[in-house]
Amino acid sequence: MRKYIQKLKDFNELVMFQHSIFSFPFIFISMVVAANGWFGFKLLVLGGLAAVSARNFAMGLNRWADREFDAKNPRTASRPSVDGRLDASSIFIFTFVNALAFVGVAYIINMLAFTLSFPILLILGSYSYFKRFNEGAHLVLGISLGLAPLAGVVAVENTITAWSVLLSLGVMFWVAGFDLLYSLQDIEFDKKQGLFSIPAKYGAEATLKISVFFHLLTILFWALFVAVAGLGIFAQLAVVFSFLMLSYEHYLVRKDFTKIDRAFFTVNGYLGIVFFLFIVLDKVFA
Repeated sequence: MRKYIQKLKDFNELVMFQHSIFSFPFIFISMVVAANGWFGFKLLVLGGLAAVSARNFAMGLNRWADREFDAKNPRTASRPSVDGRLDASSIFIFTFVNALAFVGVAYIINMLAFTLSFPILLILGSYSYFKRFNEGAHLVLGISLGLAPLAGVVAVENTITAWSVLLSLGVMFWVAGFDLLYSLQDIEFDKKQGLFSIPAKYGAEATLKISVFFHLLTILFWALFVAVAGLGIFAQLAVVFSFLMLSYEHYLVRKDFTKIDRAFFTVNGYLGIVFFLFIVLDKVFA
């Protein structure tokens, strides 16, 4: 039993489940807005399963595809996919099973979700290979997480709305912006290995400016989301809070590159949770 528990811990470390905090709130934000409140336990469970399986697929494929690069990078050399705790076959099977689970859950939700599940998997999987030939991989990652609000509205309304597209665009630039900051840690490694990234190609200062621009677009699209969805004061406060948190994130990184982890995990994690809570409050007091 102890052996199996350890294996589960290894897979949890492989996919870094705690990072689900970035996409989960925005799936449920979309579902709350689409349902104009509570969307039911069934969709809560199905939405959670879809989000977990999709993310496990994306992370599993990324770790499987990048295991040779990760072995050469001191920052990633202790990952389970590299240090021998999980072999390539196990990771591939894990990834494949999660892809099947995602498609199966999408089928249970509705036919539009099922139809979209295949191109979604293609987009999620493309990130792992995009950085081998183009520095736009940061945006591909943003698109991957930006699909979350679209998935949420499809689950509830069986369609894609204008406000959900605006919310998704905000998520896309939010994720791409903080991924740029995170990638600052690997500038020299990416150059040495011939991997494409904006920091490796344009340098740290340009990367910081591009990240600021992406996050300004984030705030713009989220403000438009609030307006088009007809939300109230609490949703507006969510946008203001997001602006303050992203400003603080950039302050931390510019002040000291060693604080990138703090900016990446802590600031962005709280941002998504508080944004969700504000939207819930908006619906409660609407």
